[in-house]
Amino acid sequence: MRAVVQRVRSASVHVADEAIATIGPGLAVLLAVAADDRPEDGERVAAKLLALRIFDDGRGRLDRTLKDVGGSVLVIPQFTLYGDVRHGRRPDFTAAAPPELGRRLFEAFCGQLRGADAAVAQGRFGADMRVVLEADGPVTLVLSTDGWAQADLGRRA
Repeated sequence: MRAVVQRVRSASVHVADEAIATIGPGLAVLLAVAADDRPEDGERVAAKLLALRIFDDGRGRLDRTLKDVGGSVLVIPQFTLYGDVRHGRRPDFTAAAPPELGRRLFEAFCGQLRGADAAVAQGRFGADMRVVLEADGPVTLVLSTDGWAQADLGRRA
């Protein structure tokens, strides 16, 4: 699973000139599901996202979480984050999850955030969307579960 997380002052998603999701201050998250992802991957990314201290504490330090600042999350499905452009000029999307799995894990991810009492808005899976956002900072991070399973092998319980 890959997520591009951007701190925003506001963000919205439009489908066919209709605003389907809008948030004020918080995080815009472009989320891609890989073909080999499991629900646990979404749980880990959601937990990491909610624990990120990427909001200003008033003293110029990034020390507050989304919950600390009362922010919202706009989650946008973005399978193209798994586009492989190492060869040729056309992206290869074979690493991205098939639509059924992608939709299920995208919805589960949003559910994980809601289950943690986050205010969540979301884009429409499979739709042609226009995303509008006002970046704050800008603060942009990439979260990826690629390689997390191997990294866990070195951890001690």
